[in-house]
Amino acid sequence: MALAGKRVLLIVSGGIAAYKVLELIRRLRERGASVRAVLTKGGAQFVTPLSLSALSEDKVYTDLFSLTDESEMGHIQLSRDADLVVVAPATADILARMAAGMADDLATTVLLATDKPVLAAPAMNVRMWEHPATQDNLDRLRRRGVRMVGPNAGPMACNEYGFGRMAEPEEILAAISRHFGRPAGPLTGRRALVTSGPTHEPIDPVRYIANHSSGKQGHAIAAALAALGAETVLVTGPTDEADPLDVHTVAVTTAVEMMEACRAALPVDIAVCAAAVADWRVASRADEKIKKGDGGTPTLTLVENPDILASLSAGPGRPALVVGFAAETEQVVAHARAKRERKGCDWILANDVSPETGTFGGDANRVHLIRADGHEAWPEMSKAEVGQRLASAIARSFQGAGDGAA
Repeated sequence: MALAGKRVLLIVSGGIAAYKVLELIRRLRERGASVRAVLTKGGAQFVTPLSLSALSEDKVYTDLFSLTDESEMGHIQLSRDADLVVVAPATADILARMAAGMADDLATTVLLATDKPVLAAPAMNVRMWEHPATQDNLDRLRRRGVRMVGPNAGPMACNEYGFGRMAEPEEILAAISRHFGRPAGPLTGRRALVTSGPTHEPIDPVRYIANHSSGKQGHAIAAALAALGAETVLVTGPTDEADPLDVHTVAVTTAVEMMEACRAALPVDIAVCAAAVADWRVASRADEKIKKGDGGTPTLTLVENPDILASLSAGPGRPALVVGFAAETEQVVAHARAKRERKGCDWILANDVSPETGTFGGDANRVHLIRADGHEAWPEMSKAEVGQRLASAIARSFQGAGDGAA
C-alpha cells in the first residue's frame, strides 16, 4: 500500500494510448491510492466511462455542464480535491489547450482551476511530437511546473516509428511514486548494475559493427529494480529508449567503454547483463572513411571484446547475484545452461532471437530463467513484465538469503 491515502485525479484525453490507463488505475488502486477520472469526449472514443468507473470504484466525470455533477462535485472542487492531477494520454491537442489556458470542456477547466501539481504523459504521432508548436507548448508547461513522463520511442498505431508512444503504466506509476516520495521497497539498501542495448564497434568514422538490440529489455529491468527500491545504475549502448526514472544512466558506445563503466559502478549487490555486446571489434580502426576501390575489398581483422558477464562473475568484489542473458537462435535452453557454467554467473535468462520471433526490437519476450537448481519457462509477456518478474525474483532471492549470496 505504498500510495495509501493519496488522491489522484486522472484526466483521460483522446488518444489510442488511452487503453493503458486501465492498467494504471489498477496498479494505483493496488497500492492504496484513490483514483477519480475525468474523461474527455475524445477519450470516450477509446475507453468507456464504465471501464474507468469499475476499476477506480468511483464516478467518472465527463460533462462541464452536468447539473447533477455540479451539484454533487463542482468542477472547482473536483480540481482541488486531489493530491496530484495526471493527464494520460496527454495528446498534442490537450497540451496545446493547457498551454493556452483554455477552459472549453471539463478537462481543461479543471486543469486551469487546479492548484495541485500536474503530471502529463504525452502521446501522439512522432511528427506532431517533433513539431515546433508542440515543443513550444511543452516548454511553456514545464516553466509553469507541469512535469512530464515520456514519451518513449517505438512503433505507433499510425505505422510510423519514433518518439510519441505514451510511457508504460509502470513508468507513469514510478513517476507518481517519485512525486510522493518513493517508500522503502524490498530492494531498498541494495545497489544494482544493469547493462542494456547494443554496442557499436567502429570500422571507420562512418561504419560500425552492431546488432539489432533495442535496449527495451535492459531498460525495463533497470526501471523495475529501481521501482523496488534498488539504487540502480544503467550502462547502456546506443538506443532510442528513454532513460528510466530514478535510475542513474551512463551512455556508452563500445564494449570497452561498457566494461569500463561497469567497473566504475562497482561495488554492487546485483548485476544484470542484458546488453547485446558485440563479441568482436576491429583490431585497427581506420581514421578516415574507407573508400570503395582503394586497393580492392578491405580485410577486417577482428579481436575479441572484453567479456563483461564473465568479468563481473569472477572479478574482485563480485556481486552477490550476477544475472546474464543468452540470446540464442536454436537449442535455447541447452546453450544457455552451458553459458551459465562457462561464464560463472548465478542465473541466465535465455530467449530465442530468431528473426521470426520479433524479439529484437519488439515489445514482447519469452524467456527461460535458468539457475543451478533448475529452470522456469516463462510465458510470452511484455518486456516490461519480464523486467518486473525478474526484479521480483531477485528481491525474493535476497529475502531468502539474508545478507548472503542469492
